[in-house]
Amino acid sequence: MSATSMTGAEMVIKSLVDQDVEVVFGYPGGAVLPIYDALFKQNRIRHILVRHEQGAVHAAEGYARATGKPGVVLVTSGPGATNAVTGLTDALMDSIPLVCLTGQVPTHLIGNDAFQECDTTGITRPCTKHNYLVKDVNRLAKTMHEAFYVATSGRPGPVVIDIPKDVQFAQGDYQAPNGKQAHKTYRPQVKPDRDRIEAAVDMLLEAKRPIVYAGGGVVNSGPAASQLLTEFVKMTNFPCTLTLMGLGAFPAREPQFLGMLGMHGTYEANWAMHDCDVMLCVGARFDDRITGKLDEFSPGSRKIHIDIDPSSINKNVPVELPIVADCGFALEDLIKVFRARHTRPDEDALAAWWAQIDEWRAKQCLSFENSREIIKPQHAIKRLYEMTRDRGDEVYITTEVGQHQMWAAQHFDFQKPNRWMTSGGLGTMGYGLPAAIGVQLGHPNGLVIDIAGEASILMNIQELSTAVQYRLPVKVFILNNKYMGMVRQWQELLHGGRYSESYSEALPDFVKLAEAYGLKGLRAETPDELEGVIAEMIAHDGPVLCDIAVDPAENCFPMIPSGAAHNDMLLAPVPEGEEAIGAEGRVLV
Repeated sequence: MSATSMTGAEMVIKSLVDQDVEVVFGYPGGAVLPIYDALFKQNRIRHILVRHEQGAVHAAEGYARATGKPGVVLVTSGPGATNAVTGLTDALMDSIPLVCLTGQVPTHLIGNDAFQECDTTGITRPCTKHNYLVKDVNRLAKTMHEAFYVATSGRPGPVVIDIPKDVQFAQGDYQAPNGKQAHKTYRPQVKPDRDRIEAAVDMLLEAKRPIVYAGGGVVNSGPAASQLLTEFVKMTNFPCTLTLMGLGAFPAREPQFLGMLGMHGTYEANWAMHDCDVMLCVGARFDDRITGKLDEFSPGSRKIHIDIDPSSINKNVPVELPIVADCGFALEDLIKVFRARHTRPDEDALAAWWAQIDEWRAKQCLSFENSREIIKPQHAIKRLYEMTRDRGDEVYITTEVGQHQMWAAQHFDFQKPNRWMTSGGLGTMGYGLPAAIGVQLGHPNGLVIDIAGEASILMNIQELSTAVQYRLPVKVFILNNKYMGMVRQWQELLHGGRYSESYSEALPDFVKLAEAYGLKGLRAETPDELEGVIAEMIAHDGPVLCDIAVDPAENCFPMIPSGAAHNDMLLAPVPEGEEAIGAEGRVLV
């Protein structure tokens, strides 16, 4: 037996070690027991036992987004693999680098409807960046290394490796990674074409009403890209807006920041997008929550689109100048060329543009009427932010999905990237708690808070047990309005207030539930109790679940896609005679 000879299961562990993997999130089952046995015999990699495979993938997503390293998942065949599908789709939509290892029945049983068999590669093909079924143990190590390259190169995404049980037992020769194990045909373009950068600078220098529209691609590119974005915006004094996935890529407290744009974005960001004459889109994809009606999206602007994924360019919105590149390299070159020109945009025009933006800002579209009797959800988020702000870079926020998610995006100011982890593209209820577990493992000394809704948190509530087992001091901050809030809001606005199945009749006592799981439970029912509960939550050295009773009638405004014009600012048609929310977060009849 040669020095490199080992079983397939041992190859999996050796490959993870050679890829500098520190944490694996998983759940054992018969088809992956050889790999779990190999895990037992080593101490280089930490395994986190989740309570559901969906939780494993979301935890790996949180870990990846907070650390910049790929997340790794290990699940069994059949239902183990299918339970992971929601998380894989979530990772694909939000461009999160993951490698998911799934067990499979022995090769001679594939296709025979064997116990716990499913067509994992067939099922996951639409929801992964790439996937593999490895039938030869001597190809396993190479496939492992290639998977990490594919997951992390270009536009990041999830990769599945399906490994039959007999391949895990089989003996073969291990191949160490040769630098970055490149795919034989996958070579994403990361550096921009210089002529296109020059053309982009020409357009930006001619602009009278410019805007920088940046997204999650800037965050995915790494901290340097966010620093370069900040440098570019400050250098040009152009207004900057961010997508939900891009929050933190530009500091929220800088004067050039217009706030988040899109359906629940600010009045000023959306109108600036609509009225701009040159739009620089960096690492965003013109999704429907941003554009609204495509034929009315920013109709008078010339558009520059920087994206590492060529398929995202001209997919939804035609652009005048496409630039295929990594955001960091493109921003670096933009700054160099801009400075080399020794010219500036039209200062008078830019001043007039800022004056118009200031008029929109003056409407204070995110303002709300506070109450002394009932906790307003916006107030709860603002106090949470104000009471954690002194911790600076060590505060990490995850969310579930719904109204609380949008209030968090609107009222929690993010100064740096990788501090905001939310499910944007798929909008997955149940994302936030397992994601917080992953973030906490990546940043053991950080303050990690899952801002949740009472409906979403129940989707993966079992992961409280994971937090307790591994002594992870995650905090869960539930805005409890007893409704599926965003569903109720749409039913109120578009369906005549017919709240079909959006009210929760039998919610648990979350404090008792927390205590049953072995963590601290807290509740605030009045504004006077809120601050004390937040302070106690932060101070407690362990996991905490806070139940914050908020106004059940509060809606999340504004509701305005960026591209729609004037009084026609809705994503959905309004039935005749009913009301709709318009550009200022006010009722239009």
